[in-house]
Amino acid sequence: MKVSARNQLSGRITKIVKGATTSHVSIDIGGKVITASITNEAVDDLGLRVGEAATAIIKASDVMVGV
Repeated sequence: MKVSARNQLSGRITKIVKGATTSHVSIDIGGKVITASITNEAVDDLGLRVGEAATAIIKASDVMVGV
């Protein structure tokens, strides 16, 4: 699969926490962990499992953090 996003970080899934409609999928990228919020349906469709390889693909116009 080809995608236009340039920010692609490969790693291994360390945790999947399913909520009512959304799951949080954590991917270890060389000792750092990135967590993505995706639908439960996407987790099932992709067949995501802890320990498997996955790529975090980041395509965003901005990132906001507040304190």
